[in-house]
Amino acid sequence: MTTARDIMHTPVTCIRADQTLASAARHMAESGVGALPICGLDDRLQGMVTDRDIIVKCVAVGRDPFGMLAAEVAQGITYHVDADASVETMLTLMASHQIRRLPVVDKERLVGIVSESDIARHLPEHAHAQFVTAIGGQQAIPSR
Repeated sequence: MTTARDIMHTPVTCIRADQTLASAARHMAESGVGALPICGLDDRLQGMVTDRDIIVKCVAVGRDPFGMLAAEVAQGITYHVDADASVETMLTLMASHQIRRLPVVDKERLVGIVSESDIARHLPEHAHAQFVTAIGGQQAIPSR
């Protein structure tokens, strides 16, 4: 059985809750990623911040990314899986909550991230199309 540990990206770059969104954006640009986990000094997952969070919850509403902290945009539940979770478990969680990146924890510590492309590489072609539809199907923005 393929597990999260088998397909996750490592190492994971975290930011702290007290770092600014400008710092988070800089880390994303340097790492070529669109999301960063927020971790405490103990490597325990406290949330996630995405490039979309920075745009929608900060820039679009006129806030200053050099003054706004990561903790201010990382609201709600941060879904994650255990490192030994199956691909099926990851698929179900990602599809049911329409999330594209899933933190992986082992003994309550962040050890990796699984993205939709990581999962897609391990799916048969027909299942990949179903997965992409499930993840993105209801997120379309209507045109005006």
